[in-house]
Amino acid sequence: MKNIYFLAKKELKIYFYSPIAYSVAFMFLLIAGYFFYSDVLYFSLISLQARSGFMGLDITDWVIRPLLGNMSVVLLLILPLLTMRLFAEERRQGSLELLLTYPLRDIELVLGKFFGCLAVYVLMLAFTLPYPIILYLLGRTDISPFFTGYLGIFLMGSAFIALGLFISSLTESQIVAAVITFGLSLLFWIINWATHFVGPPLSKILEAISIITHFEDFMKGIIDTAHIIFYLSFISLSLFLTLRVLESRRIRG
Repeated sequence: MKNIYFLAKKELKIYFYSPIAYSVAFMFLLIAGYFFYSDVLYFSLISLQARSGFMGLDITDWVIRPLLGNMSVVLLLILPLLTMRLFAEERRQGSLELLLTYPLRDIELVLGKFFGCLAVYVLMLAFTLPYPIILYLLGRTDISPFFTGYLGIFLMGSAFIALGLFISSLTESQIVAAVITFGLSLLFWIINWATHFVGPPLSKILEAISIITHFEDFMKGIIDTAHIIFYLSFISLSLFLTLRVLESRRIRG
């Protein structure tokens, strides 16, 4: 655990010693802030037109779910920019081989980089916490779907980060790592669209491996252990594949 902590701390410092974390966080907060402002403004206008105030309309359907959905799309686009350098930069600089000679287990190296990137992601999400507070002050309404949605966004982002870590371990090019991570993340996002054109059991399989399918209940305020298990399995599989890549490099010397 000590080695994992120091590796994660090292990764966190690297992020904030470079413009990467600041640029990604700025764009995420800027776009998320715009979506929040526009969703609240539209909800207010609809409420006034209906002459029913905030109590007459469901704030979950009009503000919380659209905002969380839009935030998840933004994360799909920008998280590959955080993960692209994790191993690709080490490979390009030739420092990965040096790391592999340290008295570190491969699992410690992988988890250290994963948690370092995850810490940046959590900080980004933390800056959006004023949104539910503002909604509560404005509407005095149930904002619990916001917090279940945050759990879903955290798990989804963690899955994207784990996938990006694996892809980054395969290439020396950060650009290639970012593009492939985005492409695969998008594929897992939209793969359930094909369920309209295929029958069971393939449709069931596609629905089961779709990332967005497992996110929808979180936006409704529902916490289903099946969805949590899916994300944890996705993360574990990606980290396992990353370990296999590092082991193959050790074997090749």
